[in-house]
Amino acid sequence: MDTKPTDTTPMEDAREFSNAMVEIAERSQRLVTEWLTQHGKEIKAQDVDPLNIGEAFLDMTRHMMSDPAKMMESGITLWQSYMELWQSTAVRMMGGEAAPVAAPARDDRRFRDEAWSENQVFDFIKQSYLLTANWLESTVKDVEGLDSRTQRKVDFYTKQFVDALSPTNFLMTNPQALRATVETRGENLVNGLNNLLEDLERGDGKLAIRMTDMDAFEVGRNVATAPGKVVFRNDLIELIQFDPLTEKVLETPLLVVPPWINKYYILDLRPENSFIRWASEQGHTVFVISWVNPDARLARKTYEDYMLEGPLAAMDAVERATGERAINIIGYCLGGTLTATTLAWMAAQKGEKWKDRIKSATFFTTMVDFADAGDLAVFVDETQLENMEAKMSERGYLEGSEMATTFNMLRANDLIWSFVVNNYLLGKDPFPFDLLFWNADSTRMPAAMHSFYLRKMYLENKLSTPGGITLAGTPVDLGLIDVPSYVISTREDHIAPWKATYAATQLYKGSVRFVLSASGHIAGVINPPAAGKYCFWTNDKTPGDPDAWLAKAKENKGSWWPDWDAWVKKRSGRKTVPARIPGDGRLKALEDAPGSYVKTRLDP
Repeated sequence: MDTKPTDTTPMEDAREFSNAMVEIAERSQRLVTEWLTQHGKEIKAQDVDPLNIGEAFLDMTRHMMSDPAKMMESGITLWQSYMELWQSTAVRMMGGEAAPVAAPARDDRRFRDEAWSENQVFDFIKQSYLLTANWLESTVKDVEGLDSRTQRKVDFYTKQFVDALSPTNFLMTNPQALRATVETRGENLVNGLNNLLEDLERGDGKLAIRMTDMDAFEVGRNVATAPGKVVFRNDLIELIQFDPLTEKVLETPLLVVPPWINKYYILDLRPENSFIRWASEQGHTVFVISWVNPDARLARKTYEDYMLEGPLAAMDAVERATGERAINIIGYCLGGTLTATTLAWMAAQKGEKWKDRIKSATFFTTMVDFADAGDLAVFVDETQLENMEAKMSERGYLEGSEMATTFNMLRANDLIWSFVVNNYLLGKDPFPFDLLFWNADSTRMPAAMHSFYLRKMYLENKLSTPGGITLAGTPVDLGLIDVPSYVISTREDHIAPWKATYAATQLYKGSVRFVLSASGHIAGVINPPAAGKYCFWTNDKTPGDPDAWLAKAKENKGSWWPDWDAWVKKRSGRKTVPARIPGDGRLKALEDAPGSYVKTRLDP
C-alpha cells in the first residue's frame, strides 16, 4: 500500500512519542522543584480554608444528621431513580425505545456530542451522573435550619463539586476525547499535557487556564480602537475624549464610568459592537474613564479617593474640555455603584459647586442594595474577608487573577471546565475571542478601597441605608438622588441579579425608567441594534415587587440602545453645537486613545 510522504512509520511515531514524554517529564520535574522552592514554606491558617467552606458544610452535616428519617427517604428516592435508569437502559440495549430518566438542561452544552444520546453506554453514564448530581443538589437544598448565608454557600459549592465530577471532564468517560485519542494516536493527550504545563508555568505553579489566544489581540490595534485622545490624567484615571462622528453634537456631553475591576474597552471591543462608537454616531460627545491598574504604591487609595479622583475629577475635566457644566452620566456595574454614591454625595453638598451638574444618570447592571447579591455573596463573610485582608496587607492589593477566578466560578462549566476539556483532553489551542481576551485582562484592587467596598456593600449593605456610609465628611443617602435615571438590567445576570438591581427604583427620589434586557451581564448590555439580537422589556410603572413589574412589562424586539438614546436625548439640551475635537478645548491632548493605563497587563 502506498503511503504519503508525510506519513510516518510506527517506529518513528514511537520515537516521537517517547521524546515528547521525556520533555514533559523534565518540565514537570522542574515545575515541581521550582514550586517547592518558592512556596514550600509553612502554610498559614488562612491558606487551609480561605473560602471558609468547611464550617458551612459542618453546619449542614449537623442539621442533616438531626433528621435521619429524611436522609433515609432521600437515599431510597435515589435508589428508585437508579432502578428506573437500569430498566430504561436494558430496554434500549434490547433494541427498544425508552424515554430518558434524566436529561440535561436545554442550555447545558456539555453533552452535545451525539454519542451521549446514541451510544447506550455513554447515555447511561450521562444519566447516572445527572441523577446523582440532581439528587445531591436537591438534598443539600432541602436541609432545614440553616441560615440563608450558609445555605447559599452550601448550594454553591455543592454545585462546584458536582460540575467538577462531570464525566465530560475525564478522558475515559468523554466520547469526544476518546475519539480524538484514537484518531490522533494519542497526539491530543501529548498536546494536552504540553498545554497543561504551559499554563502551570505561566501561573508560576498555579493553573492559569488559557481561554483564548492571547497573542491574537492587542489593545489599541484590534480591540479598543475607537479614535480619541487622553485629555486628563491623575493617579487613578485617564479621561478619554473620543472623536466625534457627526458634524453637530448634542449640547450635553456624556461621561461613562466603567467598573474598575475590568478594563473599559468592553464598551469598545470591535467597531461593529462598540457602544462608544455607536453613541458617538448618535451625536454624543463621549468621555470615558479608564481606571489605573493599581500596584502596591496605591494600596492606601480608598473608595472615597475613587469618588474624588474618579467621577468628580472627571466632571471638572469634562467642563474644562467642553465648557459645559452639566453632563449625562453612565455607570456600568461597580462603576454604577460608584456613580450612585457620587450622585448622593453631590446632592448633600451645600453651595453651587455640585448643584445642577447632572442632567440624567444611566445605570448598566448596577446594584446599590446588596440584600440579595446573588452567588457573589458566597465569597463575602467575616472569615473570608479577614483572610483576604491579611493577604492584601502583605501586597497592598488584591491580585487580579484571584478576582477573575471568583467570577469564573459563577459559570464554571462555561468558563473553567469547557477549557479543561478543550485544552487538556482534546489538546486544542483555545479559539481567538476578543471577549475572552478582555475577560482575561485582569486588574488589581487597592487594599483599602476593596476592603471598604466588600464590607460596606456586600457584607453590611450600608449603601442602601441613609447615612450608612460617610465619604469626605458627608453621610450618603441614595434617597437624595433626584435626577432622572435609566436603569438597565439583564434577565440572566449572574453577577448583578436583575431583581437585586430593581431595588434602585424604590430608593431614588427622581423619576426612574427601568428596562430589562434579555441575556446576561455582558451580552445583554453590549447588544448593538444592527445585530438584531435578543429583546428587552419596558414598563412605565415601577411597583415595589420586580415580579409585578415584569408581569405587566411589554416585550420589545432587538436592542435597548435606541430606547435609551431617545430617553437621554430629551435630557441633552435643546440645541446642537459644532462637533468637539479632543484637545481643542482648555484641556490639551496628552496622548492618543486608548491611553497608557489600559495597556498595563498582569500576565504572569
